[in-house]
Amino acid sequence: MSKPDSRAAASLSEPVSVIPVEVIYPLAAEQILYTLAVPDGTVVQGAIERSGVLQRYPELVLDDLSVGIFGKLTTLGTVLRAKDRVEIYRPLLADPKEVRKQRAAEGARARKHR
Repeated sequence: MSKPDSRAAASLSEPVSVIPVEVIYPLAAEQILYTLAVPDGTVVQGAIERSGVLQRYPELVLDDLSVGIFGKLTTLGTVLRAKDRVEIYRPLLADPKEVRKQRAAEGARARKHR
């Protein structure tokens, strides 16, 4: 019978360090916030998968998501730190620049007809 590898035995007995993170998916009518405890070293993709948001909203395709941490765009492979908030961004329905142009044009027309 062979002796167990002491390194493997040590790694099995060491507690896994966990960190608190949040995953948020803002919808038009509500914001879904998941609070998780994930292993240290977890990446954005892992937190999203663990949150259950992909099962709750099957229309979300992980590889197509735009994501950020505290409002700053990031990648699915970014390693999380304690208390990070992963944000899943919805696609824009209208180009913000075009909307501003339309509002400015409408405002100019309204001032002209006074």
